[in-house]
Amino acid sequence: MHKKIARWVQDKQNGIKRAVVTAYDYPFARFATEAGVHGILVGDSLGMVVTGADDTLGVTLEQMAYHTQMVARAAAGCLVFADLPFGTYEKGPKQAWNAAVTLLRAGADVIKLEGGAEMAPTVAFCAERGINICAHIGLTPQRVRQWGSFQRQGTNVESACRLQMDAGALAEAGARFVVLEAVPDALAARITRDIAVPTIGIGAGPDTDAQVLVMHDLLGLGADSPPFARRYIEGGRIMRDALAEYVQDVGSGHFPPRRKC
Repeated sequence: MHKKIARWVQDKQNGIKRAVVTAYDYPFARFATEAGVHGILVGDSLGMVVTGADDTLGVTLEQMAYHTQMVARAAAGCLVFADLPFGTYEKGPKQAWNAAVTLLRAGADVIKLEGGAEMAPTVAFCAERGINICAHIGLTPQRVRQWGSFQRQGTNVESACRLQMDAGALAEAGARFVVLEAVPDALAARITRDIAVPTIGIGAGPDTDAQVLVMHDLLGLGADSPPFARRYIEGGRIMRDALAEYVQDVGSGHFPPRRKC
């Protein structure tokens, strides 16, 4: 097992929490690494956060590889997770393997894919061939057009049982991590207790083994942050104020300063 992943498993057993953020380029990944985060996710959320799309479905494998390369250059010391985008793994294990190899070569340590127990054969195929897989269940953004909106999952007995079965099947198939997104706190806590691999929560309460947030949400750079995301600074306002001051200084002649010679 990868030494960094083994440390995550040990921390799960000892009740030590881990922090993960998204990043899509070198500067943001460098800031995250310097701040001591334990994992950086190069998410297909870049489709919404970076390109301004309404969902993640238009993100390509080539884009993911490009952004993963930038992040990996800055992410020494922490795990780099990278998303397989929509349409690059659903056909079957071989398609998923080929796409995962592309992201591994770009610098990822762990490859994340969405889906429940139906993805267990794909997880097993990749895991048996040396790829570290992170499964993602609950609210899976790549299925937003199937649902019609970003809906909270596992809110009734039937769907909660299904998610518990999904988590168990994926862990049994060889997933190294399981992301739980937008599920009830109590359900996330049960899944975390039931499986041996670390869980990473996003909008899933405080009892998962790790937490992940979109960098732009926690820095206050996103226009529409989800309700579970905490803004640690109002970064958007700070940036707008700085840019407005620059515009004013240029207009008034205060920038650049006049040279004496």
